[in-house]
Amino acid sequence: MKNRFVNSLLGATFLSVTIVGTASAGGFGRGTADTDIIYEDGNFNMRSSVTFVSPSRKFSSNPNPALNDTKYTEDYVVPSFAVKMNVSESLRCAVTHVMNNGGSIHYAVPTVTGKLVEEFETYESGVTCGVKFDLDKGRAWLLGGAFMENFDYHRENFYGALGDASLNLSGRDYGFRVGAAYEIPEIALRGQVMYRSGTSYGSDGMLTAPAGVLYAALAGRGIPDAANPFAALAGANPAMQVPVPAEGLGDLPRNVEVKLQSGIAPGWLAFGSVKWTDWSATTELDVRAQGSGIPITTDLFYWKDGWTVTGGIGHQFTENVSGLVALTYDQGVSTGYDLSSDTYTISAGAAFKDKIGGELRLGAGLSYLASAEETKYGPNPDAFDPAFDQAVDSGWAVAGSIGYSIKW
Repeated sequence: MKNRFVNSLLGATFLSVTIVGTASAGGFGRGTADTDIIYEDGNFNMRSSVTFVSPSRKFSSNPNPALNDTKYTEDYVVPSFAVKMNVSESLRCAVTHVMNNGGSIHYAVPTVTGKLVEEFETYESGVTCGVKFDLDKGRAWLLGGAFMENFDYHRENFYGALGDASLNLSGRDYGFRVGAAYEIPEIALRGQVMYRSGTSYGSDGMLTAPAGVLYAALAGRGIPDAANPFAALAGANPAMQVPVPAEGLGDLPRNVEVKLQSGIAPGWLAFGSVKWTDWSATTELDVRAQGSGIPITTDLFYWKDGWTVTGGIGHQFTENVSGLVALTYDQGVSTGYDLSSDTYTISAGAAFKDKIGGELRLGAGLSYLASAEETKYGPNPDAFDPAFDQAVDSGWAVAGSIGYSIKW
């Protein structure tokens, strides 16, 4: 099986799987670093892609009846970029950049807690290297590298006559990935396992909110007026906007992914992957006042670990055109604190070679998002209560991706 065919199909595979990740609902996952570029032929390779995702989910029940039958999900764009260079015959390194996590919610009217907007993104920039070992049949790889992850969070609330509140946080953490692979290029056979570490944040920023809201938030946590720093301000002018240096504490998960592909007939390639993500590490986002450590707000998640399973098949149509289709199941990770449900995705990708040695890659995907409901906020924490818990109907997400790859 020609390497040209193999690389073409794998390029389309990457775009297809990118769409799978961004349209999924298990946790906050959006994109994955394109470390597969390490395996490509060529002394110097570059490829990039942009994926647009449009999810649609509506509330079927909400403690604020004005939110019933309204959409709360937002469109988003996921960029990805990778550059690979051969350092020597047996050592290759890749620089990657991708939006790997994110979430964006905009409510038509405030929730019962006053929330209007909540969104965050993490961008991963990393270096991953692979050492190749030629064997009697095929070759083995040892893979490893490090990454930097930048975190940005924004939230807006509205409290009627008291006015607005906003919270902005940013942070940075570092991690690593390590893996191994075996391949027989002549038949497009490759198996890989990769571990990526999690990240933990003590992100810094600013909370600006009415004095009356800040006072009530601490009083609700049992802090007496004598120890409540906002008591006097709230008594004098509860609508006064008060800036508070804040910090957000939370964790994002590690994961392990196993990939397998093989040529199955002339011009045909089968591929699949299984990914475990430690979403149970993401329990809550705790916002506190800097210095004093006084708790202000807490978002609860308490997710369970998630599994993502993908399988697909690719075909070379002509010397310059190849494509594939894939199916993916992404397990919802909610345990009743939020609305993360199962997702089923069908995606397709195609690659078109040009006359200057590059390759245009296109992808599209359609995801079914299962219905979900919260159960943890009412008097019975194991049953849905429409006076306290939210519920959403099943929905859909559509995605499209375009990318380009070139090598020297």
